[in-house]
Amino acid sequence: MLIAQAHSFEQQARLAVTLAWIAGYTNVVSIIAFGVPTSHVSGTTSQFGLDLVEAKWGLAILATTILVAFYIGATISGLFQEYARRRGWESIYVLPTALQAALLFLFGLGLNAYAVPSPGEYGLIQYLLVGTAAAAMGLQNATITRISSGVVRTTHVTGVLTDLGLDSALFTFWAWDKRRNVSTREGARMVLRSARNHPSTRRILLLIAIMGSFALGGTLGTLLYGAIPRWVMVPPVLFLVWIVIQDTVLPIAEIEQSELMDDSAGLDLPATLAIYHVHKDTRRRGASHRMPNLLAWADRLPPKIRVVILDLGHEAQLDINAAMDVRAVISLMKRQGRRLILAGLNEQEFTQLRVAAPEELEPSDVCVDMEMALIHAMTIAPADGSGEFLSRG
Repeated sequence: MLIAQAHSFEQQARLAVTLAWIAGYTNVVSIIAFGVPTSHVSGTTSQFGLDLVEAKWGLAILATTILVAFYIGATISGLFQEYARRRGWESIYVLPTALQAALLFLFGLGLNAYAVPSPGEYGLIQYLLVGTAAAAMGLQNATITRISSGVVRTTHVTGVLTDLGLDSALFTFWAWDKRRNVSTREGARMVLRSARNHPSTRRILLLIAIMGSFALGGTLGTLLYGAIPRWVMVPPVLFLVWIVIQDTVLPIAEIEQSELMDDSAGLDLPATLAIYHVHKDTRRRGASHRMPNLLAWADRLPPKIRVVILDLGHEAQLDINAAMDVRAVISLMKRQGRRLILAGLNEQEFTQLRVAAPEELEPSDVCVDMEMALIHAMTIAPADGSGEFLSRG
């Protein structure tokens, strides 16, 4: 879930939605217990200025604590990620996520003993607890920001609502332009089908889901704080621990260039054809492997390559999530003027892929073994990077 090389848009979306509820949950608990929000700092910054003018020094210190702690959490997340990247770790996000779980655990420990009975009654321990929650939120926001390359945030909804408005406007104009050119019922159905794959549609659904998840977390936090105040932070801590365990236990597969492309193989392949294999991490052969980030791999292909064979070889799990990633790669390669040929799929995996990509997938580009994939690829591969496919298979 948090492995750097294994994040397509769909995986980023699922992760953002599943983490947003933790922010909403933590935020409402800190409001109930201490009277201040900790998952976002826009209002806190405004309140800080107001407290200074009104000489409310205790509240000004509290606001400063939240701001500094949030910043420190985000900075630590960046430091951990960069350290893990330079060390070549598979997952660069496990450390900040584990630290977030630890901070929320400490926050939960002090809630009952040191909650503020009335506004203004803050001491050092209250400042530390509020700062602990804010640092955890800074960690989470920086982590999901890095994972999604700045596409989504999870600890506040101001930016989410702004993006939702912008994407809604773009989608409205797109739909209006399409509708004006449609006069038949079949044409209207085609517009609806194309709307499902429109980038704004995916973004709108993601943003709505993040807002819903944040609100759900706030609701759950309110209910559980009233029912089990002593254990109220257990659910988000356990969830984060589960994420870390999943990332630590389940490795991802790797993609490497096939030996069939070497001159020693004697196949005399066209320069526009490339062959790659998906294989398990040799250090962890006994473990079940997830698919790597196929989109990142596709983006790194040499420009001259027009036909690509990817031998899955049953080395990694091709579940519905991985099938959605394959669908995204097929769509990307089509936009780039390329063809992706898949080899090594069994019947169940082929069915899974057909469900995930009913429109994008060309059955002729799915082969049961490498021999058939090579025959098909040699048939359609152009002689040079500027040529057309020799056949549509």
